[in-house]
Amino acid sequence: MILSEESGRASLEKEQCSWAMKDDPLGVVWMSALILGLLFLAIYSLSRSDIYYDPLYAVFSFTSVVDLLIALQEDGYMGSFMAFYTKEGEPYLRTAHGVFICYWDGIVHYLLYLAMAGAIRKRKRYRNLGLYWLGSFVMSILVFLPGNILGKYNSEIRPSFFLTIPYLLVPCWAGLRVFNQTQAPSCCTPNMVEEEQRKGLLQRPVDLALIIYLIFAAFFTFFRGLVVLDCPMDACFVYIYQYEPYLRDPVAYPKVQMLVNMFYVLPFYGLAIYALIFPGCSWLPDWTLVFAGAIGQAQFSHMGASMHLRTPFTYRVPEDAWASFFVCNLLYALGPHLLAYRCLWSPAFFLRPLPGPPAHHEKQH
Repeated sequence: MILSEESGRASLEKEQCSWAMKDDPLGVVWMSALILGLLFLAIYSLSRSDIYYDPLYAVFSFTSVVDLLIALQEDGYMGSFMAFYTKEGEPYLRTAHGVFICYWDGIVHYLLYLAMAGAIRKRKRYRNLGLYWLGSFVMSILVFLPGNILGKYNSEIRPSFFLTIPYLLVPCWAGLRVFNQTQAPSCCTPNMVEEEQRKGLLQRPVDLALIIYLIFAAFFTFFRGLVVLDCPMDACFVYIYQYEPYLRDPVAYPKVQMLVNMFYVLPFYGLAIYALIFPGCSWLPDWTLVFAGAIGQAQFSHMGASMHLRTPFTYRVPEDAWASFFVCNLLYALGPHLLAYRCLWSPAFFLRPLPGPPAHHEKQH
């Protein structure tokens, strides 16, 4: 009898506490901000000799682990460890898109943070890793934040949503840090650069293949942008109903993603085609890494959410369209990575002409 009364009292207190927290969502905000603030101060004070210049990478590593736990919880691979936060703090993380950005942040971003922290510890350059992370991070923000406001979960926005606003400043800080790093010295001599830049397009079959790919990718990007803008063409109608019905999902993430691709990725494809034709575009290797990270993150989240069980059945990819959907989207994701690899593997064509040795003229008498 006594045990039953004590258990009933404990359950009542637990229920009252949970309802109190639900009535005061600001508690989630203050709790999250306090944890991140204390973590930042601890890392900043304990790591002065090692990562004094970049303590935020360690804080981001912590948030990556939290995101991975959220994703595993939402897919049923672990207990409801983060259930309170996803219900009362950021319920849109329980969508299919939210689950997959958590997976990407918890796996890919976490590995990048570890690699960058190791490079910082050894006083090595991490420019390439930082550029890839920068593109991936910016793309996730450009799609996730507007999607939360414009989609069907806009009524579920809690005060904890405003904790993501400081994240808008992170790309500015990270971009300055990464782009201000000195590039690795090139092993290309002036003669190698001159010889490579003299070659025509037909003498560079890899670049020709990449240009053909970029043309098709640009067309695909523009087409899907028209699809989400409700273009009345029959091809758009067939595509959105028979191949990618996820683009109609009222969560708004796929629509925002396609518009971001059309307004940002599409112009980059045009500039990349120009840089593959005309030599000396030294900006291309850096920006290919940025866009490779951005498109990798975007395609991972888009492909995963299109087939995830949390997406309503009517918006999932039809079974008879799985092969074409997977092949097209996978090629769309791999192409920018191949372009980045080509720019880093043989950068001579993109380097500015280096000053050669001064010519020796015979002295005339």
